Amino acid sequence: MEYGVLLGLALFFVGILIGLPLCWVFLGSSIAAIFMIKGSLSFMAGTFYHAIDNYLLMAIAFFIYAGNLISESGIAARLVRLSYALVGRIRGGLVDVGIVAAAFMGALTGSSLPVIAALIPILVPGLEKLGYQRRYVTAVLCSSSFLGYLIPPSVPGLIYCLVAQQSVGAVFLSTVIPGLILVGGYILVNTFICHRYYKPSKDAPKLPTTFVGSMKEIGISTWLALPALGCPVVVLVGIYGGIFTPNEAGAIAVLYTAAVGFFMYREMNLKSFWSSSQGTIVTMGMFAFLLGFGTVFTRLLIREGAGEIMTQFILSISENKYAILLMMNILVLILGMFIDGIPILIIVVPLIMPLVKQLDINMVHLGAIIVVNIGLGVVTPPYALSIFLGTRLSNVPYEDLVPPMMIFLFLVGLPVLMLTTYIPWLSLWLPTLVLGPQVVGIK
Repeated sequence: MEYGVLLGLALFFVGILIGLPLCWVFLGSSIAAIFMIKGSLSFMAGTFYHAIDNYLLMAIAFFIYAGNLISESGIAARLVRLSYALVGRIRGGLVDVGIVAAAFMGALTGSSLPVIAALIPILVPGLEKLGYQRRYVTAVLCSSSFLGYLIPPSVPGLIYCLVAQQSVGAVFLSTVIPGLILVGGYILVNTFICHRYYKPSKDAPKLPTTFVGSMKEIGISTWLALPALGCPVVVLVGIYGGIFTPNEAGAIAVLYTAAVGFFMYREMNLKSFWSSSQGTIVTMGMFAFLLGFGTVFTRLLIREGAGEIMTQFILSISENKYAILLMMNILVLILGMFIDGIPILIIVVPLIMPLVKQLDINMVHLGAIIVVNIGLGVVTPPYALSIFLGTRLSNVPYEDLVPPMMIFLFLVGLPVLMLTTYIPWLSLWLPTLVLGPQVVGIK
């Protein structure tokens, strides 16, 4: 490997450690490496253009836009009421509402931050008045936020398809079962530990005591939430039924969410609509720079043999497929502690492609592993976007959120990651059933 590439890698890690914006870290590292190896800057221009000249970027933008609109449309409040009607009687059920609502909203946003931004202002103050500690409710919501990565439509899933050139539908379906297991695991853990963070309050809302009354409340809350629940139904049926493409699905999600906010729930106005639009534009602008410059840096590393060197290094340690999968998980998880999931997808997936092909690992299965791992990175200190946003929205110190979040990470998150890694059936059964073995890549 050229010394210029080693210099680029050194600058990359130094830039991360001192907290520079990642898109500029990618750019600076690439320029330094190219000058050292006396390469051509035209390589950067061509690679950057081809990286962002991809139709899936439109789908990513539309789904982020829809997620931003959800916070302003009144959809979140209806989903919370439905969740409470379904699980409010369970021990710790008021917190389970947040977990279930995060799962529902994840199906709408495909991202973690809109889930936190929408649910923390609604749930944390209310549950604190009912006896739950603010730090615990915030920790559960932050821990549940990445469920949006696993329940389609998924922005990280789209980015994986963009980088690895895989079927969007297959990768979307591959994370559904791991996502549902995570939801169930979180509810189970909450049931056993919630009493540590709860003192009963007389202000707790009363659910109907009769079966007829309970069914009536579920029916009313379901009726009110139908417009909100209609969005994922329309999107997923459209994609998997071949009615429209992921791009068209994203555009329909935006129009649907805006229509619900303006005309059905009537909680969205032009000011909030414009604010959501501005946020989406800024986010996609930064993402385009991140994807473009990150692809330049990654392609440079691959061109200079970094992928082959990493493959040979890992194989020199062990040729056992399961041991290598474990090392890959550790690598991605450690990276997730320091940088966001999108750069990890852009960097790691192309670098491990030679290794994956040599081990004959199914690419859809790999997508499920990577997306679950990326999701855990969002809730793993020290660099955890969910914790940073959660502390700002709930006014809970960073160090107070980490201990309860680690309970969910070690008891549920990491075990589900291992199950997804070593039991391919969990991620391949559903896409094979819906799309067929040829689309999934099963011979």
